[in-house]
Amino acid sequence: MTASPRTLETPRDAAGPADADWWRQAAVYQIYPRSFSDSNGDGLGDLRGVTAKVPYLTELGIDAVWLSPFYPSALADGGYDVDDYRDVDPKLGTLEDFDEMAAALHAAGIRIIADIVPNHSSDRHEWFREALASPRGSAARARYIFRDGAGPDGSEPPSDWHSVFGGSAWQRITEPDGTPGQWYLHLFAPEQPDLNWDNPEVRADFLKTLRFWSDRGVDGFRIDVAHALVKDLAEPLASRHDLEAEGSLLDGSHPFWDRDEVHEIYAEWRRLFNEYQPPRTAVAEAWVHPTRRARYASPDGLGQAFNFDLLQADFDADGYRTIITRNLAESTASGASSTWVFSNHDVVRHATRYGLPAGGPETGKGQDGKAWVLSGGDEPDLDRELGLRRARAATQLMLALPGSAYLYQGEELGLHEVAEIPDGDRQDPTFFRNAGVEKGRDGCRVPLPWTAEGGSYGFGDGASHLPQPAWFAEVAVDRQEGDPESTLAFYRRALELRRRLQSAEELEWLEDPAPGVLHFRRPGGWHSVTNFGADPVGLPAGSVLLSSAPLDGGRLPANTTAWVQTPE
Repeated sequence: MTASPRTLETPRDAAGPADADWWRQAAVYQIYPRSFSDSNGDGLGDLRGVTAKVPYLTELGIDAVWLSPFYPSALADGGYDVDDYRDVDPKLGTLEDFDEMAAALHAAGIRIIADIVPNHSSDRHEWFREALASPRGSAARARYIFRDGAGPDGSEPPSDWHSVFGGSAWQRITEPDGTPGQWYLHLFAPEQPDLNWDNPEVRADFLKTLRFWSDRGVDGFRIDVAHALVKDLAEPLASRHDLEAEGSLLDGSHPFWDRDEVHEIYAEWRRLFNEYQPPRTAVAEAWVHPTRRARYASPDGLGQAFNFDLLQADFDADGYRTIITRNLAESTASGASSTWVFSNHDVVRHATRYGLPAGGPETGKGQDGKAWVLSGGDEPDLDRELGLRRARAATQLMLALPGSAYLYQGEELGLHEVAEIPDGDRQDPTFFRNAGVEKGRDGCRVPLPWTAEGGSYGFGDGASHLPQPAWFAEVAVDRQEGDPESTLAFYRRALELRRRLQSAEELEWLEDPAPGVLHFRRPGGWHSVTNFGADPVGLPAGSVLLSSAPLDGGRLPANTTAWVQTPE
């Protein structure tokens, strides 16, 4: 099937309220560039690979792509360790390749969201190399967070804080004279030293970076770890026990997560974004309490914040309704639109999560699949067919909601998590720093299968940087292209309908007599009905526009969503 390019509602960079609000109900497709498409056979996906797949993205029907980091990096954390914020990793291409990709995406009516990683640089960044070569108290070290060690000889970390990836959050350096020296803070990997956002030089440099990419045609930014930039490092540093005290994550008193002062930074960023027409958009990755998320989504701040609540939920009608109701209320109060997501580069794919036993109330959250990955995919038992059926139903429900929908590359193929990766091939630092506890996130970052044949299933001419399982052949793009019942065909149809049906950001819940059913109506008289229960249920009178699985004699089977257009 051949698709003609779509044009934007108004010319690029033309003023106008419709164009300025494109993000409010956009379908955004996340591309993890190193695993999307390899144009030169070196095993890594690259920017030219993205450009080559613009017809595929156009056919899919998305409004924007979010590009995970493509900057120069040693890949200590999959590209989130950035050597240079204003360049392209030579292994992925050049700035000219970026310009060609941007032109191709914009010509197809697809906007670009770039990942920005402001909490930390890489340890190869020119600033950090200068800091290591400079003495205590220097201006170079003041761009980062250096402290003298504890104990009589400074050989102990300044505090007992732990890194998100495991182990101490402090790393000791060797001073230029060869003696044991100070310690620097890294909330993530040691190769990711935290920047000091109290330093005006750091703030000014990131404004320069945001303007650099905005001038190059980037339409919006996804802000990595948006809640961690500002720290309170007054002595004495809090202990881990103090950090876990009740309320510290609810009132902004935690020394490095979600401090109120961070919003001063984003207010300055918003002023920069608003210099452009249409204004540049931004969405915060902020793992904060729901009551504090609205500040990141403020029109005076970033404008939107990720809602990860469905990503953490079991496949359950009551849980879904509670989450949806709460988040729509939050978005109304903040003036933003909500975001909805089930899979991304950091979590087990939702087709797999939904094929595993539910997390249950004792976990406090839904099934995250980590234990299954740790077992190598052996325990607990995975029902692959059920997982995919539920994933399709959940995605169709999500696409019916007001707000923007974020899709992760490969979910349109129905990909499951890849658990069978040999330890020697793994790349995620969480695996190396948490041996025996977590296997990490490599299983959702395995390169995509484009063809059923070939050494890397069409990803490139050579091997892929992470090994692909044999079952990828069954779900390759070319296998699904001609199948009207495929998951790829389902996504294309759902996104096409969504674009046509979406209107005002409103939703009306309708009570269904059957238990375990979520039923709501959107403006224009179309309904979304999801059956979380075990038995088929009736549908409202009207035309069935799409169902995530075949109907059962006109009734909606278990683990299925249908959209119905009712008579006016």
